[in-house]
Amino acid sequence: QLQFVESGGGLAQPGGSLRLSCAVSGENSENYAIGWYRQAPGKEREGVACISSSGFATNYKDPVKYRFTISRDNDKNTVYLQMNSLKPEDTGVYYCVAEWVTCTWFPDYWGQGTQVTVSS
Repeated sequence: QLQFVESGGGLAQPGGSLRLSCAVSGENSENYAIGWYRQAPGKEREGVACISSSGFATNYKDPVKYRFTISRDNDKNTVYLQMNSLKPEDTGVYYCVAEWVTCTWFPDYWGQGTQVTVSS
């Protein structure tokens, strides 16, 4: 079982930036690929970005490509999502997720989520 502590959500203006953090703990947590999903009001959850357990492979969904950057610090067991050029459609609850080693977009564990609101 893994545990997540997500932080960094909040309010940003269009064109602004936010950085989300996900601290991961639990047995073999360093062997898990970590990703982010989001859910906008009235919409289904969708994948955003993912990074492999090694940190060498990253994967982004089209709506956030070239605007969001995922990274991880394995010494701190923390994954970051740097979100730049934010748009109102980026609004939603962002969930940290984990799956074994590689990013296949079938997560095994979910965090509680952190709210991101992009509005002027």
